[in-house]
Amino acid sequence: MSVVYGLAVFFMIWWIVLFAVLPFGFRRTQAEAGEVLPGSEPGAPERPQFLKVFVITTIVAALVFAGYLFVRQSGLTLDDLPIPGPSSHRTQP
Repeated sequence: MSVVYGLAVFFMIWWIVLFAVLPFGFRRTQAEAGEVLPGSEPGAPERPQFLKVFVITTIVAALVFAGYLFVRQSGLTLDDLPIPGPSSHRTQP
């Protein structure tokens, strides 16, 4: 795998993980805190803590990417997984 390809895959994994992690970083909205800043949405988070979300996203994305690299380098395929059901569509070794 080339470096550019690896970075592209990591970038895609990072964005998917970001959208999965993003809702968990916020505690209260500005409306719940009682201080809505002029020009902002009342449902906006009081303290977003984006740095914390980005660090968690990067760690989780790195773990997922490491799993992807392991599967890719080990040569595992879907035929190696124990899938229940008839095996008429699979090739026999």
